[in-house]
Amino acid sequence: MRIIITGSSGLLGRHVASAAVAAGHDVLGIDTTPPGVDGGWRHVTADLTDLGVTLQLVRNADAVFHIAAIPRPIGRAEAEVFQTNMALAYNVIEAAALSGAGRFVYASSFSIFGYPFFTNWPEQLYLPIDDNHPAGPQDAYGLSKWLGEEMVQAAVRRGAFTAVSLRMPWVQTPETFAGQIGPRRVSGDADRDLWAYIDARDAAAAFLLALEAPVSGHARVMISAADSYMDEPTVALAERHFPDVKRGALSGYASTFDLENARQTLGYQPRHSWREYPGT
Repeated sequence: MRIIITGSSGLLGRHVASAAVAAGHDVLGIDTTPPGVDGGWRHVTADLTDLGVTLQLVRNADAVFHIAAIPRPIGRAEAEVFQTNMALAYNVIEAAALSGAGRFVYASSFSIFGYPFFTNWPEQLYLPIDDNHPAGPQDAYGLSKWLGEEMVQAAVRRGAFTAVSLRMPWVQTPETFAGQIGPRRVSGDADRDLWAYIDARDAAAAFLLALEAPVSGHARVMISAADSYMDEPTVALAERHFPDVKRGALSGYASTFDLENARQTLGYQPRHSWREYPGT
């Protein structure tokens, strides 16, 4: 298939583009910076907050993977985060719809539930969280991801394409894990993440599954690693940090996200864990 991938030079985007090329797809990556490596896909450097540029580039594709975004409301003005992510989402969705792409895959986030950039603790009804849990974003990034899903839904509603929104926690690799997660554990803020992460290779595999999944409308699907990023059992963590929250099955080091919808909808099964990373 001919696939356009926005944000293809970022950590997640590079893994998704590489996986798509390895699967035999014809990939065009679009980003504000070059990928830095020759990954086997064509690249265009462009700013997709410009609707005219987006309409020119996002065309003649069987599918569009929209990953481009400011990935967190840290170190940037929240207004800039919101405006940029909203413009990117609207422009790419509209261009994909007008170009006749059949499948749209959106990089959403577990931040739609309010984590981890909240001011007040989100209203958490139960653990593990599933895709039926009410959204509750508070910050500009989480709100932009939630509204992005709603824009995808609007396009599906008018018959533009079928779509999958992948709700992901913190994307990690063997190279990033120690430097990013280690300090998080020490700071005492790990509960703000619900101790969740996903290996970039599993995330990339989910995008390819979403490309082929028999979805007739818009599927909103949580994906993550099968385990938490902590070395303490998840039940013990939940009992200490969320004693009043209703708990389901959280055996061993299980993720705080219920992946059953991902298994049923996409056939998703996470294969990578930080526990197998060198040096951990």
